[in-house]
Amino acid sequence: MMKNRNTFYLLIILASSIFFFIPFLGRVHLFDWDEINFAESAREMIVTGNYSRVMINFQPFWEKPPLFFWLQAMSMQLFGINEFAARFPNAIFGILSLLTFYIIGKKAIDERFGFIWAISYLGSFLPHLYFKSGIIDPVFNYFIFMGVYFIYKEIAGKPDKKSLRNVLLSGIFIGLANLTKGPVGLLIFLLVVLIYWITIRFKKITSIRNSIVFILSFSVISFFWFGAEVMEHGFWFLKEFITYQVALFTTPVAGHHEPIYYHFVVVFLGCFPISIFALPVLFNRKSDERNEFINLMRILFWVVIILFTIVTTKIVHYSSLTYFPLSFLASIYIYRLVNHKVKIANYVFWCLIAFSSIFSILLIGVPLLAAHKELLIPYLKDPFAVACLQTAVKWSGFEFIIGLIYWIATLILIIRLKTNAALRNIIVLFYTTALCLFFYLIAVVPKIEAYSQSPAINFYKSLAGENVDVMPIGFKSYAQYFYFQKPSASIYGINEDDSLLNGNISRPAYFVTKITNLDFPKSHPDCKLIKQEGGFLFYERFPH
Repeated sequence: MMKNRNTFYLLIILASSIFFFIPFLGRVHLFDWDEINFAESAREMIVTGNYSRVMINFQPFWEKPPLFFWLQAMSMQLFGINEFAARFPNAIFGILSLLTFYIIGKKAIDERFGFIWAISYLGSFLPHLYFKSGIIDPVFNYFIFMGVYFIYKEIAGKPDKKSLRNVLLSGIFIGLANLTKGPVGLLIFLLVVLIYWITIRFKKITSIRNSIVFILSFSVISFFWFGAEVMEHGFWFLKEFITYQVALFTTPVAGHHEPIYYHFVVVFLGCFPISIFALPVLFNRKSDERNEFINLMRILFWVVIILFTIVTTKIVHYSSLTYFPLSFLASIYIYRLVNHKVKIANYVFWCLIAFSSIFSILLIGVPLLAAHKELLIPYLKDPFAVACLQTAVKWSGFEFIIGLIYWIATLILIIRLKTNAALRNIIVLFYTTALCLFFYLIAVVPKIEAYSQSPAINFYKSLAGENVDVMPIGFKSYAQYFYFQKPSASIYGINEDDSLLNGNISRPAYFVTKITNLDFPKSHPDCKLIKQEGGFLFYERFPH
C-alpha cells in the first residue's frame, strides 16, 4: 500500500510538472534584459564555438560564470536558437526540484508531506513562474539548496559511512552553484553554516577530514572554469568578474536601487499562497526547537533575505532562493492543518482572503484596462507609455474571466479551509493557482508584451540574416543581438556605435529609438525615418 502511494505521488508530481512547465515556453519573446542577455551568451557560444568564455556582442562578459549558458547552448543545439530552448533548462530544473522536494519531504516526515511540499511550490506565483523563465536563478538556487541539505545530513546526523559522501556531495553542489552565478553561492552557504553553528552554541559539527573533503570537492568543481580561465587568459578576466560582483553589493548597478524593504514585499506578495501559510512556522519556534531541519530552513530564509536587503543592487530574483525554505515552512503548517494538529489561524485566513483578492483584481484589471486603454491614457504622463498603449493589439474581451474564476475559486476554497482543512482542499487551491498562471501566460502575457518590447523585437527579427547592422539608440537592450542573430563581431570594432552613426559605413545601418528621443533626427539628419510602431521610431542610414 505504501509503495503504491509513493508511486502514485511521484507520477502525479512528474505529470504535473511536465504539464505546467514545458508547454508554451516559447509563447512569448524573451524579456530584456536578463532573459535575452543570457540566451545571447549561449547563442554566441554556438556561433563562435568558444564555450570557455562568456561573451555579449562577441566581447568578454564578466558578470556570470558559464554553467547556465552551457545548459542553454545544449538546449539550443537540440531545439534551435529560440525562446523555448532558452527556457527549457529551467523547466527541467523545475521538474527536478519538485521531485527533490517530494523525496526529501518523504524522508523527513512521510509521503503526504513530500507531496504537499512539491504541489505547494508548483501552485505559488513567483516560484511557478521562475521555472518558465530563462534566468539563471532556478538552477543556482537548486544547487545551493542541495549543498545546504547534504551538509545538514552531515552535521545533524550520526557519524557513519555516509558522512563522507554527504560532505562530498555538498561541496560538489556548492561548486556547481559557484560555476552558475559566482562566489555569492559559497557566501550564502558559509553564512548559513556559521549561523547554525552559533545557534547550537559552537558544538562540533564535522571533522577536519570532512572539512578538507568539502573544500577539495568545491575547489575541483570550481576549477573547471575559474582555474582554467586563469591558466588560459591570466587574471584579467577574473579581476573584472570579482570587481563586478563587488559593485553589485556596494552600488545600485544599472539603476536597480530600491527601498530597504523591497525583498520583503517581493517575497511575501509574490510567493502567495505559500508566503501566508509559512508565517506561523517562520515566526514561532516554540514547537520546533528540536527539529534541526526546520531551524536550518529558517536560517536559510533569513540569511538570503537579509543579505540581499543589505546588497545595494536590488533585483526581484536576487531573493528567489527564499522560495525553497519558505515552501518547506509553509508545508509544515499545511501538514499540521490536514492532520488536525492545529486549526487555521485567523490572521492566516484573512491574509489568504486579502492576498487572493488583490491578485485576482490585478489579474482581472490588467486585460480590462489594456482592452479599454482610452480609460487609462489620460492619466499617463509618459509619452513613451502612451505611444506603447496605442499599439494595435487584438483582445477578445474575455481574458479577464481567468482572474474572475480564480477569485471565485480561491475564495470558496479558503472559506472551506476554515471549517475543513482537508488535503484535497489544499491541493485544489494550489492547482487553481497553477492553472490560473498557465492560462494567463497563454492568453494575456503575450498581448501585454506586444505593447512593450514586441515592436522593436519584431523589427530586429525582420532584419535577421541580412547584410546590415542594427542598433538601439538612447536605451540599453540586448534584444538586437539575439533577435537580429548577429553573426559575428562588428566590422567596425570597439567604435561600432560612433561608426554606424557618424562614420563611413559599408552596408545599411538601422536604428531603433524611443519617441521621446527628440534630438536624434536633429543630430543625425542623414538617418531616414522608416516608421513608428508603438513607442519606437525606426531609422535607416545607407552608405554614401
